[in-house]
Amino acid sequence: MSYANDMSRTTNADTELASALQIAAMRLARRLRAERTDSSLTLTQLAALATLQRHGPLSPGELAAHERVQPPSMTRVVAVLERRGLVTRAAHPTDGRQVLLSATAAAHRLLLADRRRREAWLVDRMAALSPAERAVLREAAPLLERLAVS
Repeated sequence: MSYANDMSRTTNADTELASALQIAAMRLARRLRAERTDSSLTLTQLAALATLQRHGPLSPGELAAHERVQPPSMTRVVAVLERRGLVTRAAHPTDGRQVLLSATAAAHRLLLADRRRREAWLVDRMAALSPAERAVLREAAPLLERLAVS
């Protein structure tokens, strides 16, 4: 099916919901970014570290693919992270031409502190919601995740 065909079946209510979700997600993401603990790293650098933490050692090309950036861009990101002691390189076990990148213990600590601060902010804001509203968010979270990865 084409995008045009899909759009012809959407209702005005669907379009309004999509618009409201997009605005709310952008505002929430912006507000969560404001709670970052270390602003000396770019969002791209933080995302690369989080990917290495989540997926384990990756080649620079694999990391670039996960982050949907071109390999030369990822090379620059990795160079900064490596200089800061947040990423290490190791020989690839089966391909001598490749290296594997891993997040260091310092990177894990940085990501944990960052995540905890943002979660604390969000928990504090959710405390103002009713139990029923928090239940709605609890049910919506997996749906939002599905939308994000599809």
